Amino acid sequence: MAGPQEQPLPPDVMDRDDAIEVLRAFVIDGGLSIAFQRAFEEPDTWGLMLVDIARHAARAYARESEYTEEEALARIIDMFQAEVARPTDPGSTTPRSKQGH
Repeated sequence: MAGPQEQPLPPDVMDRDDAIEVLRAFVIDGGLSIAFQRAFEEPDTWGLMLVDIARHAARAYARESEYTEEEALARIIDMFQAEVARPTDPGSTTPRSKQGH
């Protein structure tokens, strides 16, 4: 049975019983579909995680395109700020208990 194109596990989490997956994100028909768990005691930690993800993405663009890491990160931050200020689609969040999981 075919399924989504998933990313491999990062090498440093292999064989670790204490590793917890906190976020899955998929692009479907140009939109985003995610599954996550709150995972952190304080919401600020999500800010740290989002910045780490942005930095990794900027490095990937620097490696694989004409953007420098700084240019890519600036574009990511600009869009983040614009989307926070004026959401194009605020979406919805359905608890897992309501999804049949």
